Amino acid sequence: MILVFDVGNTETTIGLFEGEGLRGHWRVTTDATRTPDEIGLTLRALLAASGIAPRHVRGVAIGSVVPAMTDPLGEACHLLFAVTPVVVDARSALPITLDVIEPLTVGADRIINTLAASRLHAADTIVVDLGTATTYDCITADGVFLGGVIAPGVRTSAETLFRRTSKLPATELVPPARVIGRRTEECIRSGVVLGTADAVDGLVRRIKREWPTPHVPLVIATGGLAPMIAPLCETIDRVEPHLTLIGLRMAYDLLHSAPTA
Repeated sequence: MILVFDVGNTETTIGLFEGEGLRGHWRVTTDATRTPDEIGLTLRALLAASGIAPRHVRGVAIGSVVPAMTDPLGEACHLLFAVTPVVVDARSALPITLDVIEPLTVGADRIINTLAASRLHAADTIVVDLGTATTYDCITADGVFLGGVIAPGVRTSAETLFRRTSKLPATELVPPARVIGRRTEECIRSGVVLGTADAVDGLVRRIKREWPTPHVPLVIATGGLAPMIAPLCETIDRVEPHLTLIGLRMAYDLLHSAPTA
């Protein structure tokens, strides 16, 4: 089995693959203050709850946008599974091209999404990743990352609103029943949730107008909030919540046996 980690700023998504199939997945809080021993205890408990012994994990892949988490997580995996994790970043020898001005600054999640989208669909693609930030990854069918857009995420926008306004209450983010709110909580949900959906549609339409090939790109929503936001959008073609995990599994296969310089 292969264990993969998508380390985001707020949450870390963990996937356990048996062959090509995703056998299990979990979300834990990203906490860069945790020691390798603490991380190892969490991993052992998650696997045990699914009836998996650490000895069954034969490989690990990590994609991280939180540098302070990468080494402790890698050390925890080395101690628990006796393997050296594959760490995916802009220097990784993957069959993709980062066609941007500063390729070494491209986040691991966007690199992995490029790999997954181009290999799974072989089509021009816009990947809308709804996480702490909402990112729009512009990818050609042959695996060229063209760049994209980075916007505040749904929860990031809401938390800023709650923190900077003294009279607006923290509100559960769920789709509102109507646009025109009759209570403060309904107004907030309309602004944050429906505002995000309309922002997605607006930016996707702008990206399509600038698209550099004659092909109409497929639009995929991924990330933890994709199942909530995508049904409210008009431009999303499909939801693939585990796209990044699948890309990490692909990256492991490509990099695990690759020669090192």
